[in-house]
Formats: sequence, structure tokens, C-alpha cells
Amino acid sequence: MEKNKVTTREELKTYFETGEYPTQTQFAELIDSLRHKEDALSYKDIINIANRMEALDSGDIQCYIYDVGDQKFSIVMSSQDAEDQVIELKNSPNIKKLRVFGKVPFIFKAKEFPAGGLGVNEYYYLSCYMDSTFVSRMFGNNLPTVPDGLELGTLEGKDFFLNINKYSMDQQINIVNTSIKFVNKTDAVIQYKVQSSNWGNTYTFKDSVTDHYDIWDNLYFYYKADLQRIDRNIECKVYNAGNDQLLATASLLAGKDNKEVWGDGEVKEIRNIRIECNYQ
Repeated sequence: MEKNKVTTREELKTYFETGEYPTQTQFAELIDSLRHKEDALSYKDIINIANRMEALDSGDIQCYIYDVGDQKFSIVMSSQDAEDQVIELKNSPNIKKLRVFGKVPFIFKAKEFPAGGLGVNEYYYLSCYMDSTFVSRMFGNNLPTVPDGLELGTLEGKDFFLNINKYSMDQQINIVNTSIKFVNKTDAVIQYKVQSSNWGNTYTFKDSVTDHYDIWDNLYFYYKADLQRIDRNIECKVYNAGNDQLLATASLLAGKDNKEVWGDGEVKEIRNIRIECNYQ
């Protein structure tokens, strides 16, 4: 067996099928895959056990899952110096706090978000707040489910709150798309994010396309850029790409680490926009 490779349960079982004669090496693999009573638990083992407990009083990673019946949702946490940790979330009357292992930054992604157990015009609502970044989605019924791998955010500080609950509407919700072209005419690294009611994305520096909802067809824009070593202010303007009408403006200040800067104004019922960032 390759060094440090873990033999799966399925493979171990084949060593002892009727008519088979396990070798010394195969017996050794079986023994090595078991936990001896004198073996100490690793920090990862302790964290995994703690996260399966109903009540846990520690940490700043908080999850509140309610009114979802027997549905279970999973998220994946990754860090540079630890294996991916899968965290299963289920219905709970109280906020559950979770421990994590590894070093910051932690990257969180969605994994296995079912969409059953919904009535007519009912949806599940996901919201995730992380270090001032807010990601939200509605899913179920006619809306697509949350895809595996959807990035929920990168945690570098301590603030993390994830919520999933059932959302009842008076009518069906449909998706509308707005295409966003991002033009950065400066030397600074600038990122933007878009939010609407019950919908929001993580920060990006690329062109993007929204999939927000028709009954809340209004978009708001936020920016971040570290300009501590730059001595010129930057202005980011949002235009209607169809007629170049100015819709919103945000100012990023020189000499500062600009975080969560809101663009003054909103975009209503427009399908193509352009963001231009330039020195003032």
C-alpha cells in the first residue's frame, strides 16, 4: 500500500470474502485503519465530534436553520493547511455555533442543498454574512437550487453567520438577468458586488450576470479597494449600457483601505449596464 494512503472500507472487505486468504500486508492494513484505545484524538477529530453535538458554546461561526423540516444542507470549509471540512446543517430551534480547524483565510462553499418539502409559492432562503460580505439566494419550486460549489465567501476575521429558512410568497418568483461589464481604468485592484432583495453575490473584478428576482428588480452596487499607497481618489460610475445614462456613483478615497463602499443610486429594470472606475 502507498505510504499514508487510507484503504477504503470497501477494499478492506474484499480481503475477507469467502475463499480469500488475507496476506500479512492486508491484515496490517486492517489494523492500521482501526483506532486503538491508546491513540490520541487529533485536533481535527475533536472538531468533527464537537460539530456533531447539539449544543456547543464556542467560536464565531454561527448557523441558524429553521422551518425546513427534515431537509439537510451541507457546506464545505477549505483552508490552506487542512483537509476540506464538510459541515452538515439541519433544522434547529437555536443558533448553532461551530468550531473550525486550520488557519485563515477560510473559504466556504455550498454543497448538497436539497429543495424538497415546499408548498405552492414556497421557497428556501439562504443568507450568509461573512466579514462584511453578504451572499443570499432563494431556491426551490420553479427556482433552481443552490449549485454545489457556489462560493459563500472568504473568512479572514471572525464574523460569520449563515441562515436557511422557508419563505412563503403570494406569487411565483421568476429570475431576471442583468449583464454587467466592469471596466477598471486605474492601476488599483478594485472589486465590486451586486445586491438586490433576497439576492446577492460575492465581490469580483470580472464581468458578471445577475440572476436576481423579478418582483425585486432593483440592484445596488458596493466596492472595495485598498488605496493606502495611492494618492488619488477613484470614482466608479454605473451606466445604462444602452444609452449611457449615469445611474449610480461611488467614491473610493486615496490613502485608505476602502471596504463596503456603497454606490449612491440604484438600477431598476435594466438588463445591460457598464461600470467604469477611473481616477478623479
